[in-house]
Amino acid sequence: MPYRERMPRDTLTKEQIIRTAIELLDEEGLDGLNMRALGKRLGAAATAVYWHVKNKDDLLLLAGDRVWDEIGLPDPGAAGWRAAATTMATGLHAMLGRHPWLVQAFGSHLFYGPGKARHDDHSLAVYEAAGFTGTQADRAAATVFTFVMGAVLGASATVSLRRRLGRNGADAEALIQDTVARAGEVAMGFPRLRARLETPPALDYAAAPDRTFEYGLEALLDGLEARLPGA
Repeated sequence: MPYRERMPRDTLTKEQIIRTAIELLDEEGLDGLNMRALGKRLGAAATAVYWHVKNKDDLLLLAGDRVWDEIGLPDPGAAGWRAAATTMATGLHAMLGRHPWLVQAFGSHLFYGPGKARHDDHSLAVYEAAGFTGTQADRAAATVFTFVMGAVLGASATVSLRRRLGRNGADAEALIQDTVARAGEVAMGFPRLRARLETPPALDYAAAPDRTFEYGLEALLDGLEARLPGA
């Protein structure tokens, strides 16, 4: 990041701070977010940031809510409920992949704000358009959300692990590959896992086949559709 002139506090905006915080989180993760590093990127003293946000947790909540605006909200009346549900789930999956720190932060923060509320409200509208009502719509939306979260959890954990190992001066990639190899050796003692590893094209023990997310989402929506009244 090139050097910038130090920015007076009255020229900083909350929008600049949130946008820069998201960039910092994407590059450095949760551990890399602090007011000093943020001020350096903004070309401002860390104290200037406090004129716009209360503390680090407040900043994380603002950044965590803003990224929900990246998810498209298709009209179920025009696209059909299932196409709209697929678009929203795929958009959520992509957004969480771009911002793996958000998945990690769910374990320690309660995120709320207009961005997430807008997404959640539209998600309910999609399942209500399908024919689900009341608690049924809540369950359908929550089931798909939980599936998407589970689908990105592994990738998010790997990003965090690589970053942590790298900070300790270790060769993160070599350590991960060594662990995968040792896991594969253990798996060779079990017949179904051994057959999977020996059948071309062989996969890493922890890897999933291509398009696993798409397959799972389609199967999940098939199941929801089968539960619609009159199905």
